[in-house]
Parts: sequence; C-alpha cells; structure tokens
Amino acid sequence: MDEKTAIAQLKKGDINGLETLVRLHYVHAVRTAYLITRDRHLAEDLVQAAFIKGYERFEQFDPARPFINWFLKIVVNDAIKTATRHGSSREIPLEDENLNEITTLEDDQARAEDWFEKMELRQEIWQALEKLSPLQRAVFVLRFYLDLSEAETAERLNCAVGTVKAHLHAARKRLRTLLSDLRTQ
Repeated sequence: MDEKTAIAQLKKGDINGLETLVRLHYVHAVRTAYLITRDRHLAEDLVQAAFIKGYERFEQFDPARPFINWFLKIVVNDAIKTATRHGSSREIPLEDENLNEITTLEDDQARAEDWFEKMELRQEIWQALEKLSPLQRAVFVLRFYLDLSEAETAERLNCAVGTVKAHLHAARKRLRTLLSDLRTQ
C-alpha cells in the first residue's frame, strides 16, 4: 500500500493505514528524535507515541500537504520537551559498526590514522551538540541533518523564521566555541 492509500484509510477511521505510514517513516523519525534526545530507546518510544498521537489527531492533518512534515513536527516537539525534561547530556558510545570497521583495515597505517581522526572528530562534534539546548539542537538537526530550509524548519517548530535564524546563529556560535575549546585542550 502506498502513502496516499494509507492516508485515505486513516481519514476513514481505518487504523490499518497506520501500518504503512509506520513502515515508511519510522526509521527517519527515530533518527530525528535520537539526534535531539541522544537516547535511542527514548527516541524509539517517542516515535511510537507520536504515531499514536498522530492517529488520534489525524483529523488535523491536511492531506494536501506531505504527511512526513506534519508527523515530524509532532516528533520534534515531543523530543524537545523530553530532552529538556530529562536533561540533554548523555554519553555517546562508539557505534558497533564503526568498531567493526577498524578490523577490516589492513596494515595501511595512513588509512587507520585517518579513520581514528574521523572518529575523534565525530565524537567531538557529538559532545559539542549535546551542550546545545534541546531547542537549538532541534533547529540544527532540522536545518542541517534533514536539510530543511529555514522556513520549513520554522513551520515544523511552529515559530517565526526569525526565531529559527536566531537559534541557528546561537547554535553555530556555541558550536564554534565548543569545538575550538576542544581542539585547544
């Protein structure tokens, strides 16, 4: 079943359409929530709850607009609230797939050093992102991870474009400072 058919089913009150929307958008939504909350299990819980909330409020959805935009607005708002409530500092473990990647490196010293530098830089960036407020992190994720325009970001967060610009400016400034501080240590 495609997205349009699923939406038509949900508009009629048939919950079976929700399965298709979950299949199509779950991973993208979890990644978005994770980037804001920094907790995989919490992100998964948030997205599952957002699908239920979306189903309960489906009469508010405008089928002339993309479903993912409407749905991610729910996810992002809930992720911001949750990250604010639970605190935004969490330890970032190295991903298992990245650890396995090192075993495939042959004796090429230059490649190994390059890999470690990239992993170190990635870790520094995540540490710096964690120090942003949940709202700044959400704006940053929407703008640069999801590649939304400032206007689209403002629409998702239900705020003015100027507010998005202000949060982006503050986030960039803070990230520059944090990353500079990490590099000088």
